[in-house]
Amino acid sequence: MTAQGGNSRGALAGLRVVDLSRVLAGPLCTQMLADHGADVVKVEPPSGDETRTLGPPFDDAGDASYFSSINRGKRSIALDLAQPAGRAVLERLLAGADVLIENFLPGTMDRWGLGYDAVLAPRHPRLIYCSITGFGADGPLGGLPGYDAVLQAVGGLMSVNGEPSSGPTRVGVPVVDHLTGYCALVGILLALAERARSGRGQRIEATLFDTALSLLVPHAANWLASGREPQLLGSAHPNIAPYDKFEAGGGPIFLGILNDKQFQRFCHAIARPELATDARFLNNAQRLQNREQLRAEIEPAMLAQPREQLCRELMRNGVPAGPVNTVSEALEQPHAAHRAMRVGGADGYRGLGLTTRLGATPGRAGIRPPRFSEHGRQVLREAGYSDAEIDALRDAGVLLEARR
Repeated sequence: MTAQGGNSRGALAGLRVVDLSRVLAGPLCTQMLADHGADVVKVEPPSGDETRTLGPPFDDAGDASYFSSINRGKRSIALDLAQPAGRAVLERLLAGADVLIENFLPGTMDRWGLGYDAVLAPRHPRLIYCSITGFGADGPLGGLPGYDAVLQAVGGLMSVNGEPSSGPTRVGVPVVDHLTGYCALVGILLALAERARSGRGQRIEATLFDTALSLLVPHAANWLASGREPQLLGSAHPNIAPYDKFEAGGGPIFLGILNDKQFQRFCHAIARPELATDARFLNNAQRLQNREQLRAEIEPAMLAQPREQLCRELMRNGVPAGPVNTVSEALEQPHAAHRAMRVGGADGYRGLGLTTRLGATPGRAGIRPPRFSEHGRQVLREAGYSDAEIDALRDAGVLLEARR
């Protein structure tokens, strides 16, 4: 397989990735690799990546916008890996690959005769193999399926999210999947650095379970130190006050005050300077103990000021504060444009920008997300297959053709 597409000036230009993952964590990881120059071949099952169907909204080709958010910059081929001939094609692709990433249930690759330790590592010693699973391969929950919201529940995240009136609530974005994708990315980059020294690849494991527990900051540390179960606090922080959502004139804002000097400047900004010397609020520990009394004192003063004006004044004075924006307000604010956090191209693709910026090799959003098996023949020709062989794979149901 020879490198095609990608960002030829990116930090990962020349890196070849075979992506067997579906849904979110794995595809997000490989999209970030593609953004920085890697040639990513997305190998989809005959039914396609499930996120193609998770809509509406759908694009003109019938793919859900969900799919487009995590699959740009890749090429797609659909193979039936349940067939021996499909697995033989995969092995041909791996012969020229640097990285393989998959998120099958543990044991799937071994059952197919493609386990890392027994087969792939001896045959492809430079291959970096990244496995993403819900719980890992062993242990009391090993081998079980995992999805983001389930892991939010099992991992304790829901128990600290929500209001007392609502009960435990799912975080509104797939935070466990998202961070697991970044953990996989970090693992791949670490393995590439080590391979540059040793010349050998290695196996990387990222699990949603580990990621979910790692997100319990500072709640896990609080429980380990005190033995007290964290409680639902809405938008408030368990260790800091005022660090919460408050009503201001025209809508809610979030106020984040970490130290006494910030609190003093805040009190002057809302024309309540005497609160800075009130014995109930002299330091963070006192403010935390008296958080409800503090809200009763400051919120009326905040309601008397327009929220945009109040946020600007607070930020100019070194007090972190911001309006609670909707998704459209967040994406349409001028700073989002300044940071290039909305990207698009002549091919009609629109998405979010890159979150990691390198000075010399900055990366860039790749081509639009691929249609189902759009590049199947191209990828196979690069791997050395003749047109007759490709037709035979298609006729045998091993290669699925692009949907029209």
